[in-house]
Amino acid sequence: MKVGVVSDTHMTRMAKKLPKALTEGLAGVELILHLGDWVDLEIVDELAKIAPVEGIAGNNDGREIVERFGEQKILTLAGARIGMIHGHAPYSGRGTDGNALKAFAGEQLDCILFGHSHQPLLRRENGLLLFNPGSPTDKRREKLYSFGLMDIEDGNIEARHVFYE
Repeated sequence: MKVGVVSDTHMTRMAKKLPKALTEGLAGVELILHLGDWVDLEIVDELAKIAPVEGIAGNNDGREIVERFGEQKILTLAGARIGMIHGHAPYSGRGTDGNALKAFAGEQLDCILFGHSHQPLLRRENGLLLFNPGSPTDKRREKLYSFGLMDIEDGNIEARHVFYE
């Protein structure tokens, strides 16, 4: 299963439409996971033109987005258990990756996806994949914009970032 991973689009404050590099890069995915800070539900419709969309809400999302997606969830995709959270809470004192780990303490997961920091991260920790795709529209201190792609087969996950100017 090929999955696109996106976070922190901050529509429409940071961007008025999805970047071409993102829409072209997501072509062919079977599912898009958005990790919060959509800001506007319009992004759901835009992403749904590419593939089905699932997600969670972030700290900049309004009640309508929170009610539609929730703030934390676990999905099973192609045999892999994947936790999804934005990463702004619960505060752990160890950054967004620490927040994500704390949020899923005690859960048996193969991967935790999170956003919030706009900083791409790909790390394995004790057999658990931690993956932050960065942001396709608001790179902040990063040199490049980014999103993620995952290939999942029989519970095994291969993840990578796609970077662009």
